[in-house]
Amino acid sequence: MQPDRQPPDAHSLDEDTLAFVRRVFRHARSGDTADLAGLLDQGLPPNLRNERGDSLLMLACYHGHHATARVLLAHGADPELMNDAGQTPLAGVAFKGDLALAALLLEHGAQPDTAGPGGKDALMFAAMFNRVEIARLLLARGADPGTRDADGVSALEAARRMGAQDTAALLAGLA
Repeated sequence: MQPDRQPPDAHSLDEDTLAFVRRVFRHARSGDTADLAGLLDQGLPPNLRNERGDSLLMLACYHGHHATARVLLAHGADPELMNDAGQTPLAGVAFKGDLALAALLLEHGAQPDTAGPGGKDALMFAAMFNRVEIARLLLARGADPGTRDADGVSALEAARRMGAQDTAALLAGLA
């Protein structure tokens, strides 16, 4: 695609193309690793995104599909690619509580302190939802517990507001 060209409008795509695109995103959501890997091997862009800006990697991670996420990363999927809500795959797995996927994303270049437009980073999501092990991992990888979101709220304050006692205790112990 030329840099100045817009992607085609969904209404201008034929039914076969739309069905193919839906199938690709279903593979990511369902963890159909082999099918998705075959398409990636044929040249499918690994950073393809849906109408909400969710990348294939975001969908695979959010739904807990480790092997699918691994294949996408091996094919060059960007672990920092935010969706339209300003969330990275790492923030999504911090919310969901998947420590192994958080580690995988960090090993493949996800930054522990990337924040969306609202200023929330993965540590804040881990803190709010009492994901202690993920919070520990993020801190060990350099997440700054003193970072504040756009409203001036730190991870510690967010944890306290959400009643996440374990992560609040962990973060309070750092002060």
